[in-house]
Amino acid sequence: MRVVRWVVCAACLMVMAAAPSRAQTSPRPPVLVQGAMVSETARLIGRLEQPVVERVGGWTFWRGTIDGYPVVVSRTEKGMENAAAATALAIERFHPVAVFNQGTAGGHDPDLHVYDIVIGTASLNVGAFRAVFRKRGDGSQPLDWVPLDLQAEGSAISQTAPKLPARFEPDPALLDVVRSVRGTYGRGRVVDGVIGSSDMWIDELDRVAQFHERFGTSVEEMETASAAQVARTFAVPFVGFRVLSDNITNGSTYDAAAGEACQEFAYAVVRAYIARVK
Repeated sequence: MRVVRWVVCAACLMVMAAAPSRAQTSPRPPVLVQGAMVSETARLIGRLEQPVVERVGGWTFWRGTIDGYPVVVSRTEKGMENAAAATALAIERFHPVAVFNQGTAGGHDPDLHVYDIVIGTASLNVGAFRAVFRKRGDGSQPLDWVPLDLQAEGSAISQTAPKLPARFEPDPALLDVVRSVRGTYGRGRVVDGVIGSSDMWIDELDRVAQFHERFGTSVEEMETASAAQVARTFAVPFVGFRVLSDNITNGSTYDAAAGEACQEFAYAVVRAYIARVK
């Protein structure tokens, strides 16, 4: 009986020794890189080693590696709702260790020009406002609208409103990684700034100036703040950065190729992050 038991236990030990541990077989959590459009993701997808496509509903993800480390590129599609949904799906499906949101934006700061990149020291939802009461016939005055904090219960009916829109800070370690590769970018300046996000496309200079002067926005686009909000809810580190594709405040005209420049910068950012965590 003892001999049989010893033989069985010895066999178990041999199997356990031959089998790799769960820690050895479990894949490392990937880096998630987001862009809304083909022009904001195609070059990054081309940088992936052995990419595999996954589709969930209307959203597409490409899994692969960069420098041997798992990376997922997410095409979120345009808009706040799409970006939020794509972020939640990616976090639940791939469990990323970090989220980098990048792409193009329009300028709010007259000192910035096409191909300059803004690293988001904060992102704001500049599409959530309350219009104060005006009787019929008095028209609409968007410059008098006040921000709504959609995270605060009852904010939609409160008679008071915060002075600033909902604000989302980046992860400090990821922010440091992005800043560390400033010197690799040669198409323009790389500066810190505030990214405004909404489902609006605003070419009214007074409204743009209000966002810049009152809320501190450097650029505006349609995804970063909503992706940041979802990432914060899941406690996943997040940072966003955006390249100017145009700037109505100083007459800088639209250049579609700016998205490719931002993707090259994003590739350098991802490689810098991977070098730190390997």
